Amino acid sequence: MIAISPLIEVNGPPLQRGRQYGEQAKQRIHRGADHYIEQLRRADFDWPEVRAAVDEYLPIIRGFDAAYVEEMQGIAEGAGIEFAAIVLLNARTEILQIARRRAHLDDTFDDDPDGCTGVIALPSACAQGRLLHAQNWDWKAQCAETTVVLKVRRDDGPDLLTFTEAGALARCGFNAAGIAITANYLECERDYVELGVPLALIRRKVLEQQHFALAIRAVQATRKSASNNIMLSHAQGIGLDFECAPNAAFVVHAQDGLIVHANHWQSPAALARLTDTGIASTPDSLFRDLRVRELLAPHTGQLSTAHLKGALFDDFASPWSVCRPPRVTHASNLSATVAMIVMEPALGLMEVAMLPGLNRSFESYRLESEFVPTHTPVPWEGQ
Repeated sequence: MIAISPLIEVNGPPLQRGRQYGEQAKQRIHRGADHYIEQLRRADFDWPEVRAAVDEYLPIIRGFDAAYVEEMQGIAEGAGIEFAAIVLLNARTEILQIARRRAHLDDTFDDDPDGCTGVIALPSACAQGRLLHAQNWDWKAQCAETTVVLKVRRDDGPDLLTFTEAGALARCGFNAAGIAITANYLECERDYVELGVPLALIRRKVLEQQHFALAIRAVQATRKSASNNIMLSHAQGIGLDFECAPNAAFVVHAQDGLIVHANHWQSPAALARLTDTGIASTPDSLFRDLRVRELLAPHTGQLSTAHLKGALFDDFASPWSVCRPPRVTHASNLSATVAMIVMEPALGLMEVAMLPGLNRSFESYRLESEFVPTHTPVPWEGQ
């Protein structure tokens, strides 16, 4: 039987909610931290080096938002684990790559890309006139046992709901104001030249925003260590895709009411200015987004969550498919689509299927929404 991701509910100031999180997710946090610590050890990146990498990141994290450091300290206290392990969980993409590059390791290093296939369907494409936002998260199959759905009750902004690895502050999700986010792996030659804000914390910053413009700013204006594709939407009916290099972001707009993105660069402006260095490790990306778009396009105007799920369950070219069953990779990892996440932000609804290559049952999670649809503005008489 495939376990569901437990719902963790927290509230209060950062340190308090961190402790609540750590206490409730203790077992999964330890399991996740142990997995990455062992992976780093196999790369001869031992615990003192992890601590040193964390120390390098801490000033950057504090400068971005000191409350995140406090919240991570609370998680460590609640889970009974060293603080550096929680920072590792929130910067695991970056620290794994630092380890790889310092050791000059080749593609046999135990670090396959954190891939994904994401889709946003705008209201004009949907039967109920409500925006839909969904994603398959492709990573290590064992991480199906280290995820949680975190609900954060906030006094200083909208509540939020995020599907994430236990101990991390965010991954994908939406907030009570109707703002939603998913993200996909990208790679270019500019990556890891300088340290930037860990991606998990940028995602959390997006989910804390009351206004969509400020969510965009968190993506556009924050320097990153590496590339990442970030898909943002608002329940009012806006969807934007940001292909982010460490020091630049390129916008990809919807076509025929759809944004579909896998793990390769699409923006002509991006491709003119940088080199896509990730295709060798994610060659299936070149057809995954095409498959999803082709499966959805005939239903444009009548799309439902069932259509999105059907497209994301696609098994063309399995096991290199949109929905990936567990398979051994070139780096000897057991890779899989760890979860399918389907969100309807206007209704405050998230549905999650764990290991969807093996399991087609969904668990529902809800967040009370503050989103109020607005009417189309009446044109000014002077227009």
